[in-house]
Amino acid sequence: MRSFLIKSIIILVFIHLAYFLYGYFKFTGIREIDIYTEFYRFKFYDDVSISHFFVTGLFLLIVLILLIRNHSKEKYSALNLIKTGAALLFIVFLSLTFFISYSFGMNAKLKQELSAKNFNADKKLLNVLNPFLYPGSHYNSETLSQTLFNVTNILYPKPYPVMEVTDTVFYDPADKQYFSLESKYYSIDTLKMLTTGYEKLKSAANAANELLGFDQQELQKRIISKNIRKDSTEIIFRGTEVDPKYDDDICIFLENKALISPIYGEDIAKQQRQNAIDRYKLLYKLNQDSLLQSFKKLDSLLKRYHIESSINPANLTKDVFRFRDKDQDQIDQIRNNFNRNALIEKINILNRLFYQPRFFHSSIREIFVIVLFSTWLFGFSIFVLSAYLRRPKQSALKR
Repeated sequence: MRSFLIKSIIILVFIHLAYFLYGYFKFTGIREIDIYTEFYRFKFYDDVSISHFFVTGLFLLIVLILLIRNHSKEKYSALNLIKTGAALLFIVFLSLTFFISYSFGMNAKLKQELSAKNFNADKKLLNVLNPFLYPGSHYNSETLSQTLFNVTNILYPKPYPVMEVTDTVFYDPADKQYFSLESKYYSIDTLKMLTTGYEKLKSAANAANELLGFDQQELQKRIISKNIRKDSTEIIFRGTEVDPKYDDDICIFLENKALISPIYGEDIAKQQRQNAIDRYKLLYKLNQDSLLQSFKKLDSLLKRYHIESSINPANLTKDVFRFRDKDQDQIDQIRNNFNRNALIEKINILNRLFYQPRFFHSSIREIFVIVLFSTWLFGFSIFVLSAYLRRPKQSALKR
């Protein structure tokens, strides 16, 4: 019996390997991935499901026939029956899960074509270049530009990031009906001191005076938050005034910190800041060839992902530097046309396939459990009944 069960499991392993290879070679690649792409979930009507049904049914039928013919005459104790039942349950489970090996094969092909490291590198490139890749209308839209492109989104260089403070300015102090809103921007600074020193307001005021030139009352008004960590206190406060309009190292492309897709497992705030640093270097520190090479990588990426695009890296580089230098009246004519929605959709699908693969889809779990135990119970019951009916009679044993 033991040898028979082991041989059955070995055969099942080879069948699983065959389905793994089938999934590996049948995967169409990232070019053909769309919103409906997912790892296999037994659809009951395609080639995998049909072959799965017949292979599983035929294999289990043969196992049951051989089990009854060759092993039902043996005498089994209760413990041996339990062990045999557990082994048969495992065999039934393996027989019903060929589609999972098929999914593993698809996943292996996906990882070979696009490793997690390369996928993260692609997302890094897209996140750095993201502010250059919005449709032209987004840059001048009164509704979209306020959220997508805003001074408060600038994370680099110093003294950024900044916070916006809006004050009401009355044209006539005696007449409150006529007023305007005036926005000012202040750097967000950090002050660290011993907790004992902070508790002593005079000491805190002296420290602020020495470091920042603020008196105690002014510092209290400027405090944004206070964090106490063991014996030290960290104060985040509104610092010096900043005027982005007259900052020659700031342009609209730095006023966006959105990510097309964050890199899995890394802190989003840190990613945004590092992307801002890399973007600033491309715009102000490195020569134009660096940005051109980045756009060439983008062009290659869009082709690999099969995204419709008319981007010319050289033309887009010229446009970016043109609009960087404050010539933004025609920024809506930036030559960055490509199917942005299709790219984001494909990235989201790949994120799901990489990090939420669902090899065992939730829609079939209940059915699978029912089929698993009903099939096992049916086969095991027949075997137990056959073993009972075919076991040697006591009288025959005495003879």
